[in-house]
Amino acid sequence: MFYLTYRPHTLAEVDNVIVRDTLIHILKSKQIPHALLLVGPKGTGKTSTARILAMSINCLNNAFSGKGESIEPCNSCTNCKSIENSSSPDVTEMDAASNRGIDEVRTLIHDASFSPIAGKYRVFIIDEAHMITNEAFNALLKTLEEPPASVVFILATTNEEKVPRTIISRCHKVVFGKAKIEDIIHMLKRIAKEEKIVLTEEILQLIARHADDSFRDAAKLFEELHVQNKLDTIRAQEYLGIRAKGTLITTLETQPLDKTLAWVALFSESGGSIKYLIEDSLKELRRILLQSHNIPSEEPEIKTTLSPQRITSLMRLLQEAYINLKYAPVETIPLEIAVVEFYNKQK
Repeated sequence: MFYLTYRPHTLAEVDNVIVRDTLIHILKSKQIPHALLLVGPKGTGKTSTARILAMSINCLNNAFSGKGESIEPCNSCTNCKSIENSSSPDVTEMDAASNRGIDEVRTLIHDASFSPIAGKYRVFIIDEAHMITNEAFNALLKTLEEPPASVVFILATTNEEKVPRTIISRCHKVVFGKAKIEDIIHMLKRIAKEEKIVLTEEILQLIARHADDSFRDAAKLFEELHVQNKLDTIRAQEYLGIRAKGTLITTLETQPLDKTLAWVALFSESGGSIKYLIEDSLKELRRILLQSHNIPSEEPEIKTTLSPQRITSLMRLLQEAYINLKYAPVETIPLEIAVVEFYNKQK
């Protein structure tokens, strides 16, 4: 899978420019924080970044081992390879979503008391850190306050609000904002070069704008379009529902129920993605709603006969359909239910 195969392995490959510059500054200072908190939405590279940090400070062929000035991991020494393969005795990764209790954290604390075996630092990467219980956080607190000099904790979270302030105050925070369009395009070009795939600027923009501000989702969407041979503009737009989103809303405005249901069926049978169709329809409805309340927008105005009340009703129905997609035995069912209910509310 593209997002796994081409996840960053060096600082230069970190696609988020702000995060990359922050990491370089930290590593060049040679004063490695004993605890870092990586905060940001899903798919923005927090776990990959944590591994790169672990490799950089334990690499046998860079400045941290007294060889040259580079702070980049070499990705070829035994330490780098073992960290990449999750077999390093000095780097422990824990998913707090399934290992969140006091016993698991006490084990980490116990392990932190031992010196590194193969590298310079023992690194503990805790993913989904906000899932740790309060009791476990309290146990971890003292270790974060007075850790051994050779230990680095890296906590990653999508929900900073659930991490106790006492923990946050002991960590160096690195904020991973939503992936920017230009950063996503940088990643897509990197993958395309390795895969020897030619992408037009229009396709790059198309994927980047429909990636939900996520590097991981962008890589997945790129792979979907590639595997299904839809990397030309027209096929990609049809798959994403872009060519049809205005038609769906217009059909809901102007056509009877049977015509709209027939349109949804034809769209699906033609290979269109119901998921992306709902996403884009919701985005367009939001634009219409904001414009109806005179909220300034850089986007061109969209004409509609739907009242603000009808727009919000349709948005609620589509939002519910989107949530139910993953439970549907047939992909079109949640959207078809939403369409029928939308018409029923007019009676």
